[in-house]
Amino acid sequence: MVSLDLLTLIIATIAFAVLAPVAGCLLAGVDRIISARMQGRVGPPLLQPYYDVRKLFEKERVTVNGVQDAYVICALIFAVIAGGIFFSGGNLLFVVFVITLSSLFFIIAAYSSRSPYAEVGAARETVQVMAYEPMVLLFAVAFYMATALILPASGDIWQGGTFNVGAIFSLDVPVIIYAWPAFLGLMFILTIKLRKSPFDLSMSHHAHQEIVRGMTTEMSGSTLGLVEILHWCENVLFLGWVGIFFVWGGPLSLALGILVALLAYFFEILIDNNFARVKWQFMLKSAWAVAFVLGGINIVVLAML
Repeated sequence: MVSLDLLTLIIATIAFAVLAPVAGCLLAGVDRIISARMQGRVGPPLLQPYYDVRKLFEKERVTVNGVQDAYVICALIFAVIAGGIFFSGGNLLFVVFVITLSSLFFIIAAYSSRSPYAEVGAARETVQVMAYEPMVLLFAVAFYMATALILPASGDIWQGGTFNVGAIFSLDVPVIIYAWPAFLGLMFILTIKLRKSPFDLSMSHHAHQEIVRGMTTEMSGSTLGLVEILHWCENVLFLGWVGIFFVWGGPLSLALGILVALLAYFFEILIDNNFARVKWQFMLKSAWAVAFVLGGINIVVLAML
């Protein structure tokens, strides 16, 4: 017999696979419109990202080898599984590991093309993973330690912390109260995760910043369409990470979490349109500095409380 937790995970994963691309597509459309207005242009319609992806799937399927598509599909599958685990209230640390596995499959897909431009993009993506991963892990640990301080005791028994996202609805106060340094650190590396300037080193969406498109140089048609859907799913998941800092006590606080996540996305669009790309050395050093200063201090303080 299938357990209730497994059934919940399956339903959440299917729901995420259906709803996340829709939400991600709308976010991408809003991104384009806001970016255009910031640059003094009218901008495309809201559903332009959908039209672009639909056109990609209508193109003739051309791939440089037989395994590139398989790697991209695996990356998308693991991203959807990570989203299903997160939004079903599952283990946050496991979510971090699964979405990292998705990133690794995407990197391998770029390497498999044997294109020098794609390989450079894959190398940069590897550096980006190295840059943001410490802060992501510290964010998960800070979440665990903060819940240990907030979760109510069961009788005279202290429950300790938890990595389960669903526990936020049992909190008396939001996690942001105890983990605001980790939140600031997450906001910093969110620019890397969302592939926004100044940290969009591996596959910039700004045409003026590079002649070829990094990791996706040799990807076209339906393969490139799957990459766009992958990016939409990742955006929804990462904004969910932002939102959990502000959700507590019940479903009504979800509105606040969603609002903060949308404000964070607008802030990332603002940064994207006002900062030029930096070198990978600066990205790596700054991301690690933020991780060990904000994340490290937060962990030490929580351990002392």
